[in-house]
Amino acid sequence: MKTEKLLIANRGEIAVRIIHACRDLGITSVAVYADDDIGSMHVELADEAWGLEGATATETYLNIPKILEIAQKSAATMIHPGYGFLSERAEFAQAVIDAGLKWVGPSPSAIEKLGDKIEARKIAASVGAPLVQGTQDPLNNADEALEFAKQFGLPIAIKAAFGGGGRGLKVVWKLDEVKELYDSAVREAQAAFGRGECFVEQYLDQPRHVEAQVIADQHGNIVVLGTRDCSLQRRNQKLVEEAPAPFISDEIYQQILSSAKNICQAASYIGAGTVEYLLSRDGKLSFLEVNTRLQVEHPVTEETAKVDLVVEQIRVAQGYPLSITETPKAQGHAIEFRINAEDPARGFIPAFGTLSLFDAPSGLGVRIDTGVRTGSLVSSHFDSLMAKLIVTGPTREVAIARAKRALKQFKIEGIASVLDFHRAVLNEPDFTDDFKVHTRWIENDFKQKLKPSQRSIPKHQQPLLLSYIEIDGKLHRLGLPANMFAQSPVNTMQTMTTTEQHVQPEHLLAPINGIISAWKVKSGDQVEQGQVVAIMEAMKMEVPVQAHQTGVLEILIQQGMSCHAEDIIASIQ
Repeated sequence: MKTEKLLIANRGEIAVRIIHACRDLGITSVAVYADDDIGSMHVELADEAWGLEGATATETYLNIPKILEIAQKSAATMIHPGYGFLSERAEFAQAVIDAGLKWVGPSPSAIEKLGDKIEARKIAASVGAPLVQGTQDPLNNADEALEFAKQFGLPIAIKAAFGGGGRGLKVVWKLDEVKELYDSAVREAQAAFGRGECFVEQYLDQPRHVEAQVIADQHGNIVVLGTRDCSLQRRNQKLVEEAPAPFISDEIYQQILSSAKNICQAASYIGAGTVEYLLSRDGKLSFLEVNTRLQVEHPVTEETAKVDLVVEQIRVAQGYPLSITETPKAQGHAIEFRINAEDPARGFIPAFGTLSLFDAPSGLGVRIDTGVRTGSLVSSHFDSLMAKLIVTGPTREVAIARAKRALKQFKIEGIASVLDFHRAVLNEPDFTDDFKVHTRWIENDFKQKLKPSQRSIPKHQQPLLLSYIEIDGKLHRLGLPANMFAQSPVNTMQTMTTTEQHVQPEHLLAPINGIISAWKVKSGDQVEQGQVVAIMEAMKMEVPVQAHQTGVLEILIQQGMSCHAEDIIASIQ
């Protein structure tokens, strides 16, 4: 049999996770990397590493021709896209197949069918899956969204038909917001996906987010491996996930399992995928969407279903049947905490820089999936996820107790992290006891005051210059004294330091790298904590800037100007 060689078209912790699976299967792994990632863990751990020669996502991990060129040079036989980036792009899947390589994922046609949210709704309806009211076709204008809201009531969700990851999704709570939010959703969808079509559906107030993990092979076998709850989110991005989904009735559980399997069967699905639902407080279940890839939160299912999902993905792409034939009974409970480089005290604004300390916990029931360590650079060009803490126990109560222990042990210095938020959540009865959390719980109900993170690198850290040489996919690293060169040669030297910033409690920081497209208030205005005071544009997404405290605002960066994440853009006294 031909020896396999798998190229990982991704970075960070998921690239490391795939490398581990390759090692378990005896498959050679090939990493690719952007300039900022040259010293990263996935580059070091892979059997080979090839530079993508660029800094931004567009230049690197989204560059299909470059990735396929490296696949050819490295003699790869398979490509795994991980999650994010190109993982749900049908044209990339097709290009991989056309190049004669094995694609670790669903077919291009399945990605297209289920990636089109309107088509996915139609498939869900055709198999009798639970659905709230929604439009069958894209909207022509904001007036149609307004008519829908008047007919079925508020809140409504305006969604990009070809979107995902929160882009092109706007929730409308007031009729006079419909036009503005419809126009914003269309702009985001056009920028992010090249298509501005949007549809509208009822939005369940304070819903839980529950989902089913599905795996299917090329022989017609489809298995739902279990449920997860992913209700703890900020800006439609998940922060805490657990399996199995707690506190749901057997009726809802069976409804999720059967409809998820039927939807995937109708779409001729192959590989790993997730069918997502919203569950209202009064027990109404509604299909949300299908993610045609591996999810960030897949480890909680691995821990409770005792299945290696990445290994299954690779085996399915090789043509092997599934190693499991029916839904397993969940063994124990697992909770995942996303360890993001973000400051929860300042509205979860992303942070970046060099980690002066990354000291992960250990002990019974603790798993760490990470792409960083002490000394790693957290790049401003990419997602803020650094690692995942997965804690397991025989019961949910034991898992929570172990999570408290693990989070107390966890130490991160040099840049902001969400560790304080996770510690605080585990002292909230809404999460630990009666489970009142919902998708907007963080924004609406989480009241604990967290201390803003110290961003600067400690003064005692000594600067380090690293030199890298790539020879035929093999990366060689040399440590050199920091004062050896007056100036570092471009593309070969990386200074592992970051400019010390002096951020005061009154300072409002930019949440992202981007442009301030609008100020919603004027200098001298009184603003309330949580109030949207500005809109920023970046990464093909409009991001609201919220006041981190109540007071009088003074604008420091004017509309139309660009800034970096964590730049001081205003002060609130």
